[in-house]
Amino acid sequence: MPGRGRLGQLRRQNIIYLALSVLLVIGGYLWLREAYEVASPWPFTQEVLLVILGIVATVLITALLLNKQTEVELEKEWSIKFADLKVDTYNRLLEHIEHLLASGGMKPEDRLRLQFLTHKLAIVAAPDVLKEYERFLEVLNAASEDARYTEGEVVLVNEALARLTAEIRRDLVGETDLRSGWSGAAIRKQILDNSRHMR
Repeated sequence: MPGRGRLGQLRRQNIIYLALSVLLVIGGYLWLREAYEVASPWPFTQEVLLVILGIVATVLITALLLNKQTEVELEKEWSIKFADLKVDTYNRLLEHIEHLLASGGMKPEDRLRLQFLTHKLAIVAAPDVLKEYERFLEVLNAASEDARYTEGEVVLVNEALARLTAEIRRDLVGETDLRSGWSGAAIRKQILDNSRHMR
């Protein structure tokens, strides 16, 4: 991914700038001691040496800070893009499942689309979402064996979907939910309760 490559390059630059700064401080100190002794008859020369050393140190520290700021901004941008990709993939999956349940059965093209959505999900989903998705697929595959869904099968698929939705929510906004005072278990129970009321 281009964003990750750029971040690695910035980290390497930061290490180089840090090493240069350390070398500058150590070398500058040793050089300054020597230069002070050599230039002691000319006080103005000592001041010029201090100014030059200060300018070089300022330039290196500024470059290090700017690189760090750029790295933080790139990481933030990458996180936002990845979150958008994740939300989009989850939405496509849920829309496809809605289509499957509304149509009453699974056609070969529906199964093919679900396979591609499964691969896309593998790229962005959290491990817990992938585990719950596997359980959902087991229920969905069992329900679609005869190409039509009975009322009981729809109920089972709906409950499996509610559990999957709870994991998706935890992946997307779990930290926000924790700050609101709701536990993951309470939110999961609420989603399952809401799903049961829709029968």
